[in-house]
Amino acid sequence: MLIQPKKTLHDIDISGKRVLVRVDFNVPIDIERNVADDTRVRGALPTIKYLLDHGARPILMSHLGRPKGQVVESLRMAPVGKRLAELLDYPVVCVKESVGPRVKEAIDTNPDKIILLENLRFYPGESENLPDFSRQLADLADIYVNDAFGTSHRAHASTVGVTRYLPSVMGLLMEKELETLGSLLEDPARPFVVVLGGNKISDKLGVIDSFLEIADFILTGGGMCFTIIKSMGLDIGHSVIEEDQVSQIASTMKKARKKGVKVMVPIDFVVADRFDKDANRKVVPTEAIPEGWMGLDIGPATVDKYCVILNEAKTIFWNGPMGVFEWPSFANGTKSIAECIAAATATTVVGGGDSDAALRQYGLEEDMDFVSTGGGAAMRLLEGKKLPAVEALADR
Repeated sequence: MLIQPKKTLHDIDISGKRVLVRVDFNVPIDIERNVADDTRVRGALPTIKYLLDHGARPILMSHLGRPKGQVVESLRMAPVGKRLAELLDYPVVCVKESVGPRVKEAIDTNPDKIILLENLRFYPGESENLPDFSRQLADLADIYVNDAFGTSHRAHASTVGVTRYLPSVMGLLMEKELETLGSLLEDPARPFVVVLGGNKISDKLGVIDSFLEIADFILTGGGMCFTIIKSMGLDIGHSVIEEDQVSQIASTMKKARKKGVKVMVPIDFVVADRFDKDANRKVVPTEAIPEGWMGLDIGPATVDKYCVILNEAKTIFWNGPMGVFEWPSFANGTKSIAECIAAATATTVVGGGDSDAALRQYGLEEDMDFVSTGGGAAMRLLEGKKLPAVEALADR
């Protein structure tokens, strides 16, 4: 295992107990104050149902957006509570505070309802992991459960601080995330193909280095691949690049060759004469990107080449879009690769974030074996780094 085995819900008696649960309900809210995407809410349902089925009283807490320690009316948790009640067909009480006497009163007077605390990040003590705020949260319950994998790389009051005052275990979603992602680095079925996209190579260097120890192929796309291409001595026009990472990625590519891992870059691109959804565009070979033009999507020949490799894979991990998929003119690469992964016979794991958004956009989310709820946390785990919120839980 990548981490010390931690206790889970199955290891403790929760009957009749008040259970403080850190969930990740950081979801988009539309202009009509409704949850626009309930994926993360649905992800927490197994743990919440388990608590209810075993006679526990769930007290849920989450952050929403970035209010930076201030009350922001548009970031209150009430719309999330409404959607949760609909999904569970069970009453949910949304408290307009996270700690204090009114919160305790709401818990005492609603024994047969789920309690959802107000946005944790309305309080400076949350992000600063202040002991007083952590203690006030802990005073609400008998047991603490962390089911918010997406925030597990943050050492906040609700993820680390409360564990100092309550018996602390992981929830069912957290357990599934750690098992699935951990298995990628332990013993994946081969060929193991990693697909990496997104804008910045600096965000991916750690995970690339980790995958060099276990992957067979690393297929690159998105803006990040231009730094690799530049390190190979090719012109990239006005494509995005991190100049300060060129020498580092050159060293990484040298290491990949020694390890026998095939790190592949696109062989063609859809290029544009400016960064605009309506820009003039054309398909060109990688070695012929015109001066003044920029690559905004992988080209059709690259899609064909990558899909051959994906079709033969036994395990696939994908994180990051292949281009500016938000614009239809530059979405084909991401859509086509997503479709190839969805159609593959391999075990398919997606690293969340923009990849998850792309899957939802194309209606392919259900075709993947596992879609992580935590982009940053997933990448940190796959780099082999410790997650503070997981380390803080009780050892098994």
